[in-house]
Amino acid sequence: MMDRRTLMAAASLGALARPARAQPGARPVTLVVPFSPGGPTDLIARRLAASLGEGLGQTVVVENRAGAGGNIGAEFVARSAPDGHTILFGTSGPLTINRMLYPGQSYDPAKDFTPVAPLGRIPNVLAVNANVPAGNVQDLIVLSKRERLAFGSSGNGASSHLAGALFNSMAGTSIEHIPYRGTGPALNDLVAGHVAMVFTDVLTALPHLQGGRVRALGITTAERSAVLPDLPTVAEQGLPGYDASVFFGLVLAAGTPEPVRERLRAVFATTIAQPEMQRFLENQGMQVAPELTPAALTALMASETARWARVIREAKVKAD
Repeated sequence: MMDRRTLMAAASLGALARPARAQPGARPVTLVVPFSPGGPTDLIARRLAASLGEGLGQTVVVENRAGAGGNIGAEFVARSAPDGHTILFGTSGPLTINRMLYPGQSYDPAKDFTPVAPLGRIPNVLAVNANVPAGNVQDLIVLSKRERLAFGSSGNGASSHLAGALFNSMAGTSIEHIPYRGTGPALNDLVAGHVAMVFTDVLTALPHLQGGRVRALGITTAERSAVLPDLPTVAEQGLPGYDASVFFGLVLAAGTPEPVRERLRAVFATTIAQPEMQRFLENQGMQVAPELTPAALTALMASETARWARVIREAKVKAD
């Protein structure tokens, strides 16, 4: 039998069983984005919130709680009431990596969240300045051992930094890391030739690639990107197992009743399966997860934590 808290939570989310218009007087559901408005995470979250609201029969509002690499928003959700009304649209940082970068982090992703499901991954692209004499990843590795090269990132501990650290580890290179305050300045210096290469998300890189100012050498995920289908992965080019991307997923506060989580998961899966949502996500460079389940997200969080713990330790990575 369900305990009293489960019954109350299920009743408060009674509209979940009626995927129609928002129910009069129904308490809104908050989708927390742990980053500032206007970025790719925020854009995807807002589209997702509108579709989830239709499926849940409740209003879903996006609330941006930025700071500390996503930790502020994540901690807010971890400390929220476990009733399904507060959802974190989490990414690799607050769900895995930050615990190794911020020693004072006050929440444990493995203990303080109830996973709902992964959404998918957005790959980075390894891009070089147009004048760098390397036509593929192996050329770049050989060049880096002959000349001093540097790669730019959006900041210490960012996914673009960790992708480069993993590259150095697997390729046996010592390409210097130059941190910037954001992706824009790093790309500007790439175009100007002040750094030889960057790892950045495919959509941000695309205008520069189309303009001929930079060249793409590889995709950083295990699979090719639908945005650049002819571009081979880094793994295909002599670094098998190389995989560096940002993943996305939904989590609730630990202790959320199972019926509440399951209803949200079911609506989420139905939402993601819609053709228009699939097209939208593909246009954002998203590689949708093959399995949208709590177990899949739990396994992903564990594997990503193990992957990056070693890289962060060996490269002595510290957050800004």
